[in-house]
Amino acid sequence: MIKKTILPLLVTACLAPALASVGPQPAPPAPAIQAPRDIPFKGTIKLQVDATDSVHKIFRVRETIPVQTAGKLVLLYPQWETGSHSATQEAAPLAGLIIQAGTRPLAWQRDVVNPFAFHVDVPAGVRELEISFQYLPAATGPQLMSRDMLMLPWQKVALYPAGWFTRNIAVQAALTLPDGFQFATSLETANAQANRVAFKPTSFEELVDAPVYAGRYYKRVDLAPAVHLNLFGDTATALDLPPELVSKFSAMASAVPQLFRSQHYRHFDFLMSLSDVLPAGGGFEHQESTEINVSANYAHDPAEQMFLANLVAHEFIHSWNGRTRQPADLWTPNLNLPMRGSLLWVYEGQTEFWAHVMTPRLGMRSVQQSLDALAVDASLMTHRSGRAWKSLQDSTVDALYMPAKPVHWRDWQRREDYYPEGVMLWLDVDMLLRELTDGRKSMEDFAAVFFGAGQNTRTISTYTIEDVCNTLNRIAPYDWPAYFNTRLNAHDDRYVLDGLKRAGYRLVYSDQPTAFFTQYEADLGGMDLSTSIGLFVGRKGAVKSVAWEGPAFKAGISLGAKLVAVGGQPYTDDLMKQAIRDAAALKRPIELSFEADGASHTVSIPYFDSLRYPQLELIPGAKDRLQLLLTPSH
Repeated sequence: MIKKTILPLLVTACLAPALASVGPQPAPPAPAIQAPRDIPFKGTIKLQVDATDSVHKIFRVRETIPVQTAGKLVLLYPQWETGSHSATQEAAPLAGLIIQAGTRPLAWQRDVVNPFAFHVDVPAGVRELEISFQYLPAATGPQLMSRDMLMLPWQKVALYPAGWFTRNIAVQAALTLPDGFQFATSLETANAQANRVAFKPTSFEELVDAPVYAGRYYKRVDLAPAVHLNLFGDTATALDLPPELVSKFSAMASAVPQLFRSQHYRHFDFLMSLSDVLPAGGGFEHQESTEINVSANYAHDPAEQMFLANLVAHEFIHSWNGRTRQPADLWTPNLNLPMRGSLLWVYEGQTEFWAHVMTPRLGMRSVQQSLDALAVDASLMTHRSGRAWKSLQDSTVDALYMPAKPVHWRDWQRREDYYPEGVMLWLDVDMLLRELTDGRKSMEDFAAVFFGAGQNTRTISTYTIEDVCNTLNRIAPYDWPAYFNTRLNAHDDRYVLDGLKRAGYRLVYSDQPTAFFTQYEADLGGMDLSTSIGLFVGRKGAVKSVAWEGPAFKAGISLGAKLVAVGGQPYTDDLMKQAIRDAAALKRPIELSFEADGASHTVSIPYFDSLRYPQLELIPGAKDRLQLLLTPSH
């Protein structure tokens, strides 16, 4: 009980304003960098890149930037890259920066908060700034140059002034190559003499969307009147693509514009590296070109050609979905403002859906191989335990905080699942459109309207989810906003396989891998037992991934462990598979010995369900709509 004499004091204390804390206060914020404005930029930036130092792999840059007004100026080094949808560019490789007014050096200061911004005071009467710096290769990781080849992403070798939309800043670029190198790019050439090429003026926005590939060993193949395949390899023999593969690429060059009912490019250049020295196994999209990086043996390896067929089609399709038409919140007026990826399930997911559709139609994969590829996506997405806490919509933020970073607990952490889960989602949309219209309409009708109407120019346009829903509603009336909202924010897998079911198929598992799954494992560099015992095992028994709360997880095996024995015998992948088969047949736990944290361990794993490799199976009595979607003659 509170005494009446102290009650007024308590009331007064409760009503008194809170006292400020005692301690340091934050320093004043750094001055804001001028936001980009949609206004004209007077003059043309001259950019000269010397790429002749293939020994040290250094790009040397000289740049002349017209001065708009005297006084304070901020120069920006691009940070955000369109191909990664993220701030993946590093500032550290930029070195030796010198800024001059004529022959007079000007002092500059790097922004104290933003290391990609450089402040300089421009004296009165100065008409242009002379800038020089070098782009240095990383000590580890992917390289851009070898003694026989180079890749030049312009955003790594250019500064631009803050305060303008990059589409309003004119640039004229020139490139000096090592002797004997030939080049390819979607940029228009002004002139080329010896090893120096000058390009026609373009905007800074278009420049960074038009990389250059160059090399000593080069071959160009014309796939269509306005589509070219440019091959660069470690050797001349690496460029000898089989004629039947080139024929399929040619068919793709015609079929994709027909699918989207538009052709917005002046000419389109596939830039393909076939190398074991420079990075392989990836691609980057652009509006009038695309980068495809494969191994040096690609031309002679049908399995790699089959497995990477989706990559080739995917990057070409991005010229429509992602570059000419872009999500509204992903487009930014310069390369130093944050991108937002709320529609990456459209940008990436639908693009990958179309790649799954087009590759069998073009013969780049057989229909069965495509079914097997879809089975892998379906299996991956039904085993995403992390969906319990992380929705598909939330995964669209992944590009902001985990791009190109290893994620070893991927089923729980979920990284960029808008690719495979997006495929499952758009497959369901296609099949639902067919149901709603008695087979008269499909996603092809969506593509013709969404990417075709008014898109025969190079002008970039943006879209929102409302645009997506409105277009679908024109094809087949339905509550599309509710449909997407439910699936994008789901925390279980009840909707993941809807598209397969509507198409007449179900996901099943076999104890024998498909040929596609075997190549899938080879691409990953290990043995994938994630849907059985719950492990992905790399070379020499190294545990690369553990399924969240799967059998191996519960037994105490974790990342970094090294498997040394199976059932008392020295570990091999084949012994591991046989132990799983024996456990299923004999109902006998699997005994595994491994090393972890400097100690040896032996565990007994009660897993009795044999090996599980994903496949698709036609539902008895169901109409096979998936074959109809994938059949080349469709």
